[in-house]
Amino acid sequence: MSTNIHPEHISAFEALTSGECENFAVFSCFVDGEPAVAIVALTPPETDEGEYQITPLFVGVTEAMNLTDHDGMAA
Repeated sequence: MSTNIHPEHISAFEALTSGECENFAVFSCFVDGEPAVAIVALTPPETDEGEYQITPLFVGVTEAMNLTDHDGMAA
């Protein structure tokens, strides 16, 4: 069976569920121009003038998304 789950997805999920990391946030954003929300990892800047690095981990479902399995069946 094929999967769209990559090792980095598993690592991010394990980090979220373990409670060991505290640098996660819910982030208001846009996906394909539509309002959305994402779970992100925040990396602080290396200097006072720097900016946080925001790494998206998971994106919330939007009304426009159609979730299907690998056979095209609606979930």
